[in-house]
Amino acid sequence: MHQRALLVLLMLVSSLVRAEICERDDRGQTLCLAQPAMRIATLSPGATELVFAAGAGDRVVAVVEFSDYPPEAKAITSVGNHGRIDLETLVALKPDLVIDWVSGNTAQKDKLDVLDFPVFSIEPQTFEGVSTALERLGRLAGTAAAGQSAADDFRDGIADLARRYRDQPPVTVFYEVWEEPLMTVSDQQLIGKVITLCGGDNVFGDQDSLIPRIDVESVLAANPEAILAGGMGEANDRWLEPWRQYPGLLATQRDNLFFVPPSLVQRPTPRLLEGSRIFCDHLERARGRR
Repeated sequence: MHQRALLVLLMLVSSLVRAEICERDDRGQTLCLAQPAMRIATLSPGATELVFAAGAGDRVVAVVEFSDYPPEAKAITSVGNHGRIDLETLVALKPDLVIDWVSGNTAQKDKLDVLDFPVFSIEPQTFEGVSTALERLGRLAGTAAAGQSAADDFRDGIADLARRYRDQPPVTVFYEVWEEPLMTVSDQQLIGKVITLCGGDNVFGDQDSLIPRIDVESVLAANPEAILAGGMGEANDRWLEPWRQYPGLLATQRDNLFFVPPSLVQRPTPRLLEGSRIFCDHLERARGRR
């Protein structure tokens, strides 16, 4: 009888160990949860989008400033912004999982660790990184099927664009990520990877910095065939207007000045697929104007 009781106990312990959910984050640290997270705090707009896309939006109890997608996120309690988190409010909300952003929440990371929150850090830097983030977040929240479905849809969409544009004639591209100071992206930055995906040739792709500062003279010297830009808002194409004053610029001559809603390409979330399709359509339009 004693041996049977011991066997049952060992089986129970074994089942509890197997039930533990462990995932490796983008800082290279492994987080283990005894059970799926039920109260999630997301400390960046991108993290908010990813958790919702992974099927766990109804478990988000705290967000930060600019968490505006999906629309339901706007009604969730804000605990500050990427640079300053209201820790008192965060503690009061009792999250059992905090999703932070590797580069955006650096100043707060030590404080979060001291408070002993289960913290999972993400910051996708590749297309595959977006998919794996969805998978990992889905497993941590107990919504693995939804996370896997979203990840697969994103992978399939990106693969379709890669097949469609990999043999297209290249288009030289300047992407304006910010106006003052004038900033662009290198090939290593995710938007730079979108340019390559669409058959573009980033004229500043070889820069060492992910988001290099440049000047107007450098753009004029590079003479890109197409200029794409976001802006201060989802429908504000004001950043493109200054380039119209340079008639010698190839992009201006051919009217290849294209707007891309910034949230569709500047957040590494599933909506990046929509932004990539718009980006590719613009470059295809530029090819047709040769």
